[in-house]
Amino acid sequence: MPIVMGGIVSLLFAWLLALYFSRPIRTLQDAFEAEAGGKLDTRIGAKMGMRQDELADLGKDFDRMAERLQALVEGQRRLLHDVSHELRSPLARLQAAAGLLQQQPERAEEFLERIQRDTGRIDTLVGELLTLARLDAGMDANLRETFDLAELIEDLAEDVRFEAMTKEGMLDLALENNLHVTGNIEMLRRALENVLRNAVRHTPEGTIVTMTGKHEQGFVVVEVIDAGAGVADTDLETIFEPFYRAENSRPFEGYGLGLTIARQVMKLHEGSIKAANRASGGFAVTLRLPLAA
Repeated sequence: MPIVMGGIVSLLFAWLLALYFSRPIRTLQDAFEAEAGGKLDTRIGAKMGMRQDELADLGKDFDRMAERLQALVEGQRRLLHDVSHELRSPLARLQAAAGLLQQQPERAEEFLERIQRDTGRIDTLVGELLTLARLDAGMDANLRETFDLAELIEDLAEDVRFEAMTKEGMLDLALENNLHVTGNIEMLRRALENVLRNAVRHTPEGTIVTMTGKHEQGFVVVEVIDAGAGVADTDLETIFEPFYRAENSRPFEGYGLGLTIARQVMKLHEGSIKAANRASGGFAVTLRLPLAA
């Protein structure tokens, strides 16, 4: 009898132990099947109960993976929708201009100018989308070139300063020496140019855009400050999303991709970018890059 009772207890314990481990494994299996079937909102953290073992950790990892996957898919869907929306207007104008050109050939110069302007906008949009796609895929050139960011900024300022002067404004530089970083010079130029041109575009006439560069705890910190109205505090993160444009930027040309490209470039270089409304007035964008060894 002791042997029989011991065997029964052992079998019962083994069954309970198997149930304890097999239930969360089946839950994980069902969750993976649901995700594969397109149910991206599937989460299993709550089903793990009060477990504190490796299977519970695996459930948490699954939830994080599912959240990231859902965000990526929704982002791609939103991007596709936004691209379609942005292309629809110039394409409709091109179609209308072509039709009117056939009906009123005496106004050919006017309609051809409209066609040229809208094809230029489409070309700009497609170029920015291709840049964004390359950055997302990490397909751009090598990131191992070491150079002085101050020299890049001074060269860029020469190109942008004319735009500032046409608004009766001024671009002021304040750069420390030896701002050496490692990365891709063309990509970083594109990011800095997008930020700087945004500042020049939004600052009121007669005001100054300031661009500073300095060392700070192992980083090169570049700050671009304008005297514009800034954005709502709730938009400080959203302005880096594709095609998002703050309310006060609607009168200006653009597709809302400049800051998105800048953020992707900084991320690829293990840096960061953030925006802030200044307490004294104006708007500031700060970029941080690791200082070259």
